[in-house]
Amino acid sequence: MKILVCISNVPDTTTKITFTNDNTEFNTSGVQYIVNPYDEIALSRAIELTEGGKGTVTVINVGEAGNDPTIRKALAIGADDAVRVNAAPRDAYFVAKQIAEYAKDKDFNIILTGRESIDYNGNQVAAMVGEFLDIPSVSIIKKLDVDGDTATIEREIEGGKEVLTVSGKFIASCAEGVAEPKIPNMRGIMSARTKPLAVVDAVAIEEVSKVTKYETPAPRGTVKLIPADQTESLIGLLHSEAKVI
Repeated sequence: MKILVCISNVPDTTTKITFTNDNTEFNTSGVQYIVNPYDEIALSRAIELTEGGKGTVTVINVGEAGNDPTIRKALAIGADDAVRVNAAPRDAYFVAKQIAEYAKDKDFNIILTGRESIDYNGNQVAAMVGEFLDIPSVSIIKKLDVDGDTATIEREIEGGKEVLTVSGKFIASCAEGVAEPKIPNMRGIMSARTKPLAVVDAVAIEEVSKVTKYETPAPRGTVKLIPADQTESLIGLLHSEAKVI
């Protein structure tokens, strides 16, 4: 079994987000980057599925040379080898196309991503890759088991869960519950230094979107605490100030 796991290089969750160049570019100064947490879940499940010589796990990232430390961490967690498509990730369409172009002739049985990246929260790449490769795509899965050529997948739906079976190749985006993220041990960290990390050129594709401006959320307003016995005062404020009634 050959599994391809798509990973993103994202700012640490504690990063203070600012923008430059008239709010059209993310300010990378002093930012610590990590493997996208949802992608770590996908990677952990891929490693579990291939343990004991059952298969191999390749990680792929679309990005520039600065992403290599993040890719090496994925190798330390347990991936067998890695590929970096040497291009800045313009948008989800661009990333998905690069992944699909690499994977189309590599005969991967399963492709996994995280449900979304924590920087843009788009939840688009998995479905686009599935469309480009003409394979089934299952979004936001909560459980994944594989028996031979058939995968059993669980998804949460309103009021319950959905259980699917997929035969043959497919791509799925993983959410919490699919696996517990793995912490690299010293042996993994040392071996990651020598594991293969191939760099391939990006394919040229048309530009379909462009960021015109970023905006940060408005500052939180002040909070007024109203005693529980002053119901009329609360109703008055909701009507006159909050204007919600």
